[in-house]
Amino acid sequence: MTRLNVNGKNYEIDAEPAMPLLWAIREQVGLTGTKYGCGVAQCGACTVHIDGAPVRSCVVPANTAAGKKITTIEGLAANGVLTKVQKAWVEHEVPQCGYCQAGMIMAVSALLAKKPKPTDADIDAAITNICRCGTFQQVRAAIHAAANS
Repeated sequence: MTRLNVNGKNYEIDAEPAMPLLWAIREQVGLTGTKYGCGVAQCGACTVHIDGAPVRSCVVPANTAAGKKITTIEGLAANGVLTKVQKAWVEHEVPQCGYCQAGMIMAVSALLAKKPKPTDADIDAAITNICRCGTFQQVRAAIHAAANS
């Protein structure tokens, strides 16, 4: 048994030691906002925060996250109030298909927590998530809007 703290709640999961955190979150905890994309930490659809840092949960063994604070997309909004990043995403109509957006929002939230006023170079270096719809210009505009709100 592994104990995970996800979005402030404790869960006991029964998982093989090598089970990726992504599958523990989706299948055992029941939160499906974190998406499977590539399975090799390239696309970023599975991005969650572990102790505030963005990680690609498809390659992190669930047991290594025991005792750490895990935040998923479902844990960002407090009491139904969207974060400034989520609000900017809506205002700038970032999503098209939306599949990658939970991971993108998680990566951007971590960036803004670390660098509240990122430059375009900061964004390029930190946000390596892939959007097949190509909404990268809307993403950049939303990041700058969230940083200035």
